Amino acid sequence: MAAPGENLRINSDRLWDTLMEMAKIGPGIAGGNNRQTLTDSDKEGRALFKSWCDEAGLSMGVDQMGTMFMTRAGTDPDALPVYVGSHLDTQPTGGKYDGVLGVLSALEVARSLNDLGIKTKHPIVVTNWTNEEGARFAPAMLASGVFAGVHTLDYAYARKDMEGATFGDELKRIGWVGDEKVGARKMHAYFEYHIEQGPILEAQNKQIGVVTHCQGLWWLEFTLTGKEAHTGSTPMNMRVNAGLAMARILEMVQAVAMENQPGAVGGVGQVKFTPNSRNVLPGTVIFTVDIRSPDQAKLDGMRARIEKEAPKICEALGVKCSVEAVGHFDPITFDPTLVGRVRTAAEKLGYSHMDIISGAGHDACWAAKVAPATMVMCPCVGGLSHNEAEEISKEWAAAGADVLFHAVVETAGIVE
Repeated sequence: MAAPGENLRINSDRLWDTLMEMAKIGPGIAGGNNRQTLTDSDKEGRALFKSWCDEAGLSMGVDQMGTMFMTRAGTDPDALPVYVGSHLDTQPTGGKYDGVLGVLSALEVARSLNDLGIKTKHPIVVTNWTNEEGARFAPAMLASGVFAGVHTLDYAYARKDMEGATFGDELKRIGWVGDEKVGARKMHAYFEYHIEQGPILEAQNKQIGVVTHCQGLWWLEFTLTGKEAHTGSTPMNMRVNAGLAMARILEMVQAVAMENQPGAVGGVGQVKFTPNSRNVLPGTVIFTVDIRSPDQAKLDGMRARIEKEAPKICEALGVKCSVEAVGHFDPITFDPTLVGRVRTAAEKLGYSHMDIISGAGHDACWAAKVAPATMVMCPCVGGLSHNEAEEISKEWAAAGADVLFHAVVETAGIVE
């Protein structure tokens, strides 16, 4: 019978094949994926994932947020499960690995345990969280946020996409409203495997990122109201230009982030102009400022500064300004015991590794509020993510999955 210390490996060919098969669903236009949450492509991806889990003998539970919990039974009926997972939804121009690597590697852990005939004391639950990305419905990590009690179910169901469709209606439309109460499940531990989404591991030539912390963030959604007017015939000194106000706020956000170096970032990734016509000054501009830091004081200070300066910028231009916080979590410190197991697994397997702070938010951030949690990371080429050109190697994927396997099995407890 295998023991946690043995040099076991997952099936790297099978893992890579499942990644490539899932990538065929919701293809992008440049080699990546557009499988946004609660779309028909998301529905198709869920069905494929379920079929693989069925073949692996996992039993399915689905909660009211549509999160999929696929359970490999343990030998102790009273032992709380070890949860392992991430998300299958993507950005509009997303890569093949962001989130998907974590879900399918969790499945590979269960498959490898089956292959090896290993029984664990604690059940292992392979998890696909709904709407991690927040690309279609803000905020990000929505389902795990409801699970952790950060958001209410009613709040989540009422979230709207840019076309006005609600999360609740779209979840019902694709047929994935479960009957489990969100957050009723209890966790022994939670693991999440993810690509780094940054350049550090590759630059340092490390195979494994041992994630010790996750930086906090604020998403601040600005609505600027100006006056629609002809771009050619409206004198410059008579314009109420919401677009100009947005540009100056963007410059201010950049300055605030730079003044808080090191360990702070800020920028804007989503903008909506109305009426969005090339020869009409926008009457309304809606955009989201994304600020992050692992330092709580810096994070809160950046938000306060931006919310103080933005109205002044707008007032000088005659533009009305409102702001709403549509996403937030404080910096996270992951469980030291689980972090230690990840580090030990990397060392035992002979993989180069380093401690790292996650620059992106993950479902593990909310899971850490209700159970011990941690993450494993692998490099991605050029640090590129949220981009169709996102790339990793088969060897990188396998190394992190091997580490995940050992850390999870140690936590779940092998039954001799």
